[in-house]
Amino acid sequence: MSIEFILRIIGMVVFGLLGGYFGVDLSKITTITTEEGAVIFGLVGALFGLVLTPLLTNRPLNSLRNLLNQLDTRTLGSGLAGLFVGLVIAALLAIPLSRLPALLGEVFPFIGVLLFGYIGVAVFISRRNDIFSMFGGRVFPLTERGGKGGERERVILVDTSVIIDGRIADIAQTGFLVGELLIPRFVLDELQHIADSPDGLRRQRGRRGMEILADLQESKTIPVRISDIDVEGTREVDSKLVILARQLSCPILTNDYNLNRVAEIQGVPVLNINELANSVKAVLLPGESVEVKIIQEGKERGQGVGYLSDGTMVVIEDGKEYMNEDISSTVTKVLQTAAGRMIFARPDEVK
Repeated sequence: MSIEFILRIIGMVVFGLLGGYFGVDLSKITTITTEEGAVIFGLVGALFGLVLTPLLTNRPLNSLRNLLNQLDTRTLGSGLAGLFVGLVIAALLAIPLSRLPALLGEVFPFIGVLLFGYIGVAVFISRRNDIFSMFGGRVFPLTERGGKGGERERVILVDTSVIIDGRIADIAQTGFLVGELLIPRFVLDELQHIADSPDGLRRQRGRRGMEILADLQESKTIPVRISDIDVEGTREVDSKLVILARQLSCPILTNDYNLNRVAEIQGVPVLNINELANSVKAVLLPGESVEVKIIQEGKERGQGVGYLSDGTMVVIEDGKEYMNEDISSTVTKVLQTAAGRMIFARPDEVK
């Protein structure tokens, strides 16, 4: 039985009784009898309560809850602190304001509560970073947990795509990821759904992700925590991750391009594994020497194509003649594209 159904029943009874009392009073000045007035207006009130109760109670509360869920910890905490300070100032001013002439003494204290409450919230939210930094180590965001020696530990939200990708295990072993990896339950549910997919390739990727997750939990390099924390109001995993990252003021670890863009638009920091991989690729400049094995033909006539150990494509002019051979070549041009870095070179020796 849902809370909305219960509220409808309560609203139907309450408005039905109010309608019945109103019908009894109205029957005294009309030609209808008391019983008729009570029944007619009681039924109208019950219908009114049944239809409009959720609009007056449950739905506004859900909207307010969804709004609060989208606020990060610092914004929410600063807003509440500003509201408290504003109400204290309004309460102190209410005494002298209440001594004003009749109408002004009644209206001005109420206006003061609204005005100073709004000013307190606005000022504290706009200066939230300064306020939190002023308290230093005494006030922490929810993302910072106590570590060894009282040091603060960063929390990193993990996306499903990163677990399936598998490179996160190798990166974690290197020690470059600092903090705790937080895997929400809804991410784990999505991973399990992929592992149970009827499609063979998706099922294989999902099972590989489960193995990677198990390896991460066994590894002592970085702590991994699976949490039941959830976000109401949306079913999309990406949307939940973005909202949760804003609430916890923490970054998202992903290699999903769309999630990356959406998170950046909403001001959520992103750790993208693909960008990290592109950043650590070997940098070769024109004139430097590179050794590569030609494994296929290029698009242009006579070209040969090979790959470096990090996956960078190397296009060799007149390299078709060296098919399946390791050759030494000189870099002539380096081209950065959306798909990655491409290197053009020519053989040091010509057949």
